[in-house]
Amino acid sequence: MVEWTECSLEEIGEIIGGATPSTKREDYYGGSIPWITPKDLSSFEGRFISRGERNITDEGFRSCSTKMLPKGAVLFTSRAPIGYVAIASQSVCTNQGFKSVVTNERADPLFVYYLLKHNREYIERLGSGTTFKEVSGKVMQSVKVRVPQDVHYQKKIASILDSLDSQIETNKQINDNLAA
Repeated sequence: MVEWTECSLEEIGEIIGGATPSTKREDYYGGSIPWITPKDLSSFEGRFISRGERNITDEGFRSCSTKMLPKGAVLFTSRAPIGYVAIASQSVCTNQGFKSVVTNERADPLFVYYLLKHNREYIERLGSGTTFKEVSGKVMQSVKVRVPQDVHYQKKIASILDSLDSQIETNKQINDNLAA
């Protein structure tokens, strides 16, 4: 029997926020560094993302506190709105509207993707703010989740869910082609 354990998100990965280079500096934009914003995920239907609408330059990257997230980082929007999720298919950075999870050896990124999707409403309720709700890094770190202790079992679960999502996407493409 597979044992599940309750843990906080910070126990299965590092929570990393993003930042935005000054928009007053045109030379900070149009470079080669993929930079993701919540807007990029608003109509995104896949699981893996490699780039957003805009890239930033090396100078733009160095001008702010954004961090390069590795391939496999689970991107989670923490404001405006809370709960869009995607997995980085290459190194990317994000704006301040994210609290991304870089998983450790205790967690599979695809499993964490589905875990965050499943817990989106719960995490959203933890948000605070008057103009719009936001989930802080500290809150994100402390979010309690239940995960299989065996990472191989996490991979099996994620593989089944991924297979189902792939079939749904294929069916949607077929329907779209038939409607055209």
